[in-house]
Amino acid sequence: MAVSALRPAATVPARAASPGAIEPEARDFEYPFPVRFFELSTQRQQLKMAYLDVAPSSPPRRTAVLLHGKNFSAAYWESTIHSLTEAGYRVIAPDQIGFGKSSKPERYQYSFAGLAENTRALLDSLGVRASVVIGHSMGGMLGVRYALGHSERVVKLVLVNPIGLEDYAAFVPFRPVDEVYRRELELTPDKIRKYQQENYFGGDWKPEYDALIRLASGWTLHPDYARVAWASALTYDMIFTQPVVHDLPRLSVPTLLVIGLRDRTALGRDFAPAGVREKLGNYPELGQRARRAIPEAKLVEIQNAGHLPQIEAFPAYSKALLDFLGADPVVAETLPPD
Repeated sequence: MAVSALRPAATVPARAASPGAIEPEARDFEYPFPVRFFELSTQRQQLKMAYLDVAPSSPPRRTAVLLHGKNFSAAYWESTIHSLTEAGYRVIAPDQIGFGKSSKPERYQYSFAGLAENTRALLDSLGVRASVVIGHSMGGMLGVRYALGHSERVVKLVLVNPIGLEDYAAFVPFRPVDEVYRRELELTPDKIRKYQQENYFGGDWKPEYDALIRLASGWTLHPDYARVAWASALTYDMIFTQPVVHDLPRLSVPTLLVIGLRDRTALGRDFAPAGVREKLGNYPELGQRARRAIPEAKLVEIQNAGHLPQIEAFPAYSKALLDFLGADPVVAETLPPD
């Protein structure tokens, strides 16, 4: 048997490193805070999970756990981390397996339940029992799954323009992982910028947004980019085949939805049939529907923002976040010693 046929990288034409290239574990990409690594044994592999652990500026109230989106890493939470630490929160922001500086295994069964367990293991290693959970985009889907599986450990849940508020597989034809992988291999910095400009920012683009795509763009310029593209294809499949929208009514923790109303993000929109494509990613409608589905959920709508209100409309986003968290009492949250 030709083992090389099973390896995604073997089908990729060789490419030379270009200026600005970043290798798959982003060792040459600087984060705004010191990066630590949690070693975990999962699926018969020893992997590393990168994370930020930032101490509060004042005596700690609680721990906040930040869950990143699919096209991002822990690094883009910088402003949110500053806001939370100034409010007295210890902040832990992991890179999930397959993302950022974390391991990108060739063989891995990605699931939101599995990533939630990895996150729980990380928090256990840090002695954290209870936390506020804040998820953006794909991190919102992960946050829902984490809160469903570990409600006793979630004090409050915040979903910032989460994807998965609709079941994409109900509207978009299935695409095999190999097809998604080939499409990922075709990405360039210009294509990445165009996608975010159109879907995240309503056609607008400012120089400060360049920082959001620097990591993803740098990966496409590296000779070993195939490893990143393969991980991205597998996580696309996870999002597409593991919806959380049907489980929203089962959430039992206080939940806040922060929705930038210009957002039109929808997985696989360009493959949806005509007449359906235009209806996907309608966040004004999706936010209201999610608020009704989640027991006693609160909804804050931000008018002049799209998929990243924490970037486009930080004052309004930060106020909504801190107002929701503000009543939290100081609590003992560390796990007892073994």
